[in-house]
Amino acid sequence: MRIINLGVLTKHIKKNRGNTKLVKEIKDLVQTLETSNWFSEEDIKKVRPDADRVNPIGCYFFNIHYDRTLILIEINNGEAEILWCGSHQSYDRTFKNNKVTIRRWLLERKIIKK
Repeated sequence: MRIINLGVLTKHIKKNRGNTKLVKEIKDLVQTLETSNWFSEEDIKKVRPDADRVNPIGCYFFNIHYDRTLILIEINNGEAEILWCGSHQSYDRTFKNNKVTIRRWLLERKIIKK
């Protein structure tokens, strides 16, 4: 799978410099994305049970358990686009733990259409 916008994860890794477990888990997720050919939510859940689908077009939050880091990724046609990455606290501030707010965020950035 081709990964788009990997810089979002690179920025998060730099911000958390020295957190080797977090860096390892993020690199493991990237490697999983690169070597996967997911076609359905079932395929994703087999490999990453932490994936939470947040809209019908294929946006998923992946939970990095060690640090409670969340990564929002759109998976579509053999591509994985990194949309957002942050701590759980940042997730609560940005998305209010609410799918309506997530949808609004995606609409504002023209990631999805009405």
